[in-house]
Amino acid sequence: MEYIQLLGGLILLIASANYLVKGGENLALRLGLSPLVVGMTVIAFGTSAPEFIVSLSAALKGNPQIALGNIIGSNIANIGLILGITALLLPLPVQKASVKNDGPLLLLATILFIVVARNGIIGRWEGIIGLGILIGYTAWMIHKSIKDNQDISQEATVTLKPVTAVLFIIISSIGLAYGADFLIKGASSVATRFGISQKVIGITIIAFGTSLPELAASVVAAIKKQTDISIGNIVGSNLFNILGVIGLSSAIHPIPVNFPLFKSDFIWMLLFSILLLLLIYPLRKNFKAFRQKGNKLSVIFNIEGGRLGRLSGLLLLGLYIFYIYLLL
Repeated sequence: MEYIQLLGGLILLIASANYLVKGGENLALRLGLSPLVVGMTVIAFGTSAPEFIVSLSAALKGNPQIALGNIIGSNIANIGLILGITALLLPLPVQKASVKNDGPLLLLATILFIVVARNGIIGRWEGIIGLGILIGYTAWMIHKSIKDNQDISQEATVTLKPVTAVLFIIISSIGLAYGADFLIKGASSVATRFGISQKVIGITIIAFGTSLPELAASVVAAIKKQTDISIGNIVGSNLFNILGVIGLSSAIHPIPVNFPLFKSDFIWMLLFSILLLLLIYPLRKNFKAFRQKGNKLSVIFNIEGGRLGRLSGLLLLGLYIFYIYLLL
């Protein structure tokens, strides 16, 4: 039975990811949004469904620590594992907006997350403020994208009606959540049968399982050459996890934090957020321009689109494997 769950979950994940990306692409074209913005909003929120369901359920049942551990582990896996694998498969060009706005906001949200957790509890007002920041930034992104893409190319092909695109997104998001759940249950059963401890199952299989929707959506988007969706999906998912999931969970039930227990994990989450920002910054391009333009210091601080290449993907994936090794 567990092998059927494994196979069924995998098939459901791949199919759902494909239709989620297709629905997101068409919605972007219909509304005049950039693929990056759709990746950071519609697709990111959809692929975060497992984290949202688990964390909200834990908060409602009076187990808010589960919500905390789920988000920290997922954010680390999203950058180290998911983005690492995606960049290894296909180098990802990075838009200026990711370097200038999205990456720095993710780093700021991560720092604020750690700061509010240090006093031992994430309160209702802190959660409400986080939700407000997420809603405000999402509204600003959509407004700016529509304004900047008013002259969108007429050569772009729209194959779905608006209602159909929205239905694709909703049904695919549900499919991703159930696909991840089936895969987690199947993998856990197989691992238990082979004598693998519950601790190892929790750290590896469950953490990986809740990030499978992000992996599926990012890889499918990369294969379809929608690389902006891949980057936006990970950054948007991590922002949604911190500001949305933790925000809503703590607004419903304040989250007590055993900070010493999670301290090393908080540090790793911060390090991965910093590393991502450094890797997408066009350092090599700017230093080359610096040498060519008479050593003008202002050139180094010119924020342009960068590139997340295979070496960067290998670095992220290697660090994630090292992180898991330290936990074990």
